[in-house]
Amino acid sequence: MLDIKFVRTHPDEVKENIKKKFQDYKLPMVDEVIELDAKSREAQQKASALRSERNRLSKQIGGLMAKGQKEEAEALKAKVAAEAKELEELEVQEKELAEKVTSIMMNIPQMIDPSVPVGKDDSCNVEVQKYGDPVVPDFDIPYHTDIMESFHGIDLDAARKVAGNGFYYLMGDIARLHSAVLAYARDFMIDRGFTYVIPPYMIHSNVVTGVMSFPEMDAMMYKIEGEDLYLIGTSEHSMIGRFIDEIIDEKQLPITLTSYSPCFRKEKGAHGIEERGVYRIHQFEKQEMIVVCKPEDSMYWFDQLWQNTVDLFRSLDIPVRTLECCSGDLADLKVKSVDVEAWSPRQKKYFEVGSCSNLGDAQARRLKIRVNGADGKKYLAHTLNNTVVAPPRMLIAFLENNLQADGTVKIPEVLRPYVGGKELLVP
Repeated sequence: MLDIKFVRTHPDEVKENIKKKFQDYKLPMVDEVIELDAKSREAQQKASALRSERNRLSKQIGGLMAKGQKEEAEALKAKVAAEAKELEELEVQEKELAEKVTSIMMNIPQMIDPSVPVGKDDSCNVEVQKYGDPVVPDFDIPYHTDIMESFHGIDLDAARKVAGNGFYYLMGDIARLHSAVLAYARDFMIDRGFTYVIPPYMIHSNVVTGVMSFPEMDAMMYKIEGEDLYLIGTSEHSMIGRFIDEIIDEKQLPITLTSYSPCFRKEKGAHGIEERGVYRIHQFEKQEMIVVCKPEDSMYWFDQLWQNTVDLFRSLDIPVRTLECCSGDLADLKVKSVDVEAWSPRQKKYFEVGSCSNLGDAQARRLKIRVNGADGKKYLAHTLNNTVVAPPRMLIAFLENNLQADGTVKIPEVLRPYVGGKELLVP
């Protein structure tokens, strides 16, 4: 969310940013919120003046009563009573206007970084760099669930009966591989100086609206019926929510955390959940990384975060590439974002396995996450997040890239301690 002062003083820049995001229907919001803000400030000034006047008159009334001048005191009391009604009306107006301003401001997108390419949707995302050589073997690679089934490692039919499409049972070596990848990712991030955290898997609505835009919330979040609780779609939500209403000492920054959680997503608008695959599902597990830092350090940490994911995938012999997300593909709170995509030998193309985002001060403004600077002045922190690994999607890349012609799956050396020292998984 932007600072209303910035919108007030830079309306043309805000409108240009909206155009770059291809959200022209939001252009009238800028003039509307500026007008409402002016009315809100006017009401605040009038109310403040009346409160000052009330305090002044109250002191006078006390003085007159002490002197025995009851008639004059009663006249002032009548004036205070009349102004009290006006003040009450102004306070109601203040609240209504403030709520309208906040509601509109929550829908005006964050200012994107100048380096972000302009484009309407993800088809305009720009490849930045490839890491590792993508290989297409001289044997056919089965569909990922067929590979899993060869190990008796997945049961979609049973899951469908129990919970419907978008759920799965993982079993045996595949389930162990799933857990091994998460454990390896956890240790990988700990070795890079991040503190390991297991967060709450449910959050209150004020945290939800603090960490994501309304369209994201509608498309993703499951609400707990009858309670002010939502299942998290990613641990970033509860991890950033941890700092709500906090003032952090600048000496504590940067705060670098890596978190494990299950994730729950409605996947609304995903054109149906595929029956066979586990690429797009309602429930999965993920290792995440988040950073809370000073504004001047956020771009440095942005580059560090996506590089961590690249390094992890390369340590597992999986070729990847990075894509710069274009303006139209950025969620409203994001300043800049890079997707990491893994190579699929079966499809002969890359597919998304993680997304790194710099949200600037957007989440911090909504959640009131402030920093107490060395000079005693307070300012908003910057927040960033990135996927370390998110199986079972990551398992698709792992199985396809490590499958052998005889149906076995090789285990990279770094992962062997997490699967009991095995070098191969044998169907």
